[in-house]
Amino acid sequence: MTKGLTSYRNLLTLLLTAWLAAGCASYKQNLMLKTPDDFKSAKVSKEIREAERNYVIQKNDLLHLEVYANKGERIIDPNPTLSQNNNSATTEEPPTVKYLVDLNGIVKFPVIGEIKLEGMTLRQAEAILQVEYEKFFKDSFVILTFLNKRVIVLGAVGGQVVTLENHNVTLAEILATAKGLPNESKAHNIRLVRKDEVFMLDLSTVEGFLAGNMIVEPGDIIYVEPVRKPFAEGIRDYAGLASLLVSTLSLIIVIQSTK
Repeated sequence: MTKGLTSYRNLLTLLLTAWLAAGCASYKQNLMLKTPDDFKSAKVSKEIREAERNYVIQKNDLLHLEVYANKGERIIDPNPTLSQNNNSATTEEPPTVKYLVDLNGIVKFPVIGEIKLEGMTLRQAEAILQVEYEKFFKDSFVILTFLNKRVIVLGAVGGQVVTLENHNVTLAEILATAKGLPNESKAHNIRLVRKDEVFMLDLSTVEGFLAGNMIVEPGDIIYVEPVRKPFAEGIRDYAGLASLLVSTLSLIIVIQSTK
């Protein structure tokens, strides 16, 4: 009987060891953007870190247009009684209308029709639209904004899409918008993917921060690698199986010990 119990205990120990080994081997399954040991990151040049950029209008961009008469008087309207018939009347904000830049770089706007804006900055496009709307509105004032310029943040900070509301936004600003780096993140292992380039960034030191706090561009993917805990994650992933295994073997040992 003692020999049988010893065999079951040895079997239980072996199975638990195999379970822990399987857990430790599987804890990296959700890591993204893995790189080989000999991978060489694209160099973050001084120009990439510091150069100011004005986003240009591209195909498939979504734009928002606002047009005002009298040089935009309604925007500030220091004397609102002049523009409202009744003080008690409430005016609802119009819904946000999106204007698509088609594959030919052309945008179709109300009243003035189709205009090609691809390759222009917002300021350049506003000047052209202002001239066109001047034909219909006295002293027209035009405001044009992007609706789809954004970057993607993945990894330890969770999956987030951060809209770029301003030009020349830095990596630190994006991470701050994503609620910063949690304790479970590796500040020394941040990857920024831009088209066919991958930048490996280390923000854990002042030197690394100054070298890697680059200006992001629309479409960038930022991945913050999480800190992994093999033992804890292995237990979590296989807790149900381990519980069933231990219960079964314990029952067998109890039955054998009563014989």
